Amino acid sequence: MVPGVTDDELHMLRQQFWDERYASRPQVWSGRPNPQLVDRIRGLAPGRALDVGSGEGADAIWLAEQGWEVTAIDVSPVALERAGAHAQAGGGDIAARIAWRQEDVLVWGPEPGAFDLVSSQFMHLPRGPREALFARLAAGVAAGGTLLIVGHHPSDHGVVPRGHGEMLFTAEEVAARLDPGAWELVVVGAPGRTTVDPAGDVVTIHDALLQARRRM
Repeated sequence: MVPGVTDDELHMLRQQFWDERYASRPQVWSGRPNPQLVDRIRGLAPGRALDVGSGEGADAIWLAEQGWEVTAIDVSPVALERAGAHAQAGGGDIAARIAWRQEDVLVWGPEPGAFDLVSSQFMHLPRGPREALFARLAAGVAAGGTLLIVGHHPSDHGVVPRGHGEMLFTAEEVAARLDPGAWELVVVGAPGRTTVDPAGDVVTIHDALLQARRRM
């Protein structure tokens, strides 16, 4: 049991749920890196990066292509095996820059100060576990490093199953839990972007976007 988390929510966070989802089709996601990651991180000097909830590997592979040494974590070994194959297809030098690790984000956290970039893209958990995870991720950022957290904004409540709106968050909520003496807030907002919905219609959605830099 996880305090404050229903059995239904807990099921959605477990390995079995994600293994079954990934095994149900050859490709779940687009295969493209998340646009806010590309927009915000392109041009930063590469170093050690953590990709949280790496899925089929598009973000981790893109970071490796930019020269980052990446630790990519996901709860699903099915996803990690698929991601590793995608990385190998991109070339041995890319694959060599990525370490794939199976971890449960409900309990796992990086070593303090271990990464120059910690990226969490669309990691949606109930409030309590989410805030605990984001605190652990923030602790994993090295001095001068970047914390990038992106999620679906609450205004786009239709992107999560009915009854699970608490899994959405704003960038302001994340920023409020960062010590201003330790962090410089680079971007806190909800930029819109166009995408194609399951019905094939072009729609505008909004991302909760936080980019922060740990002070030296």
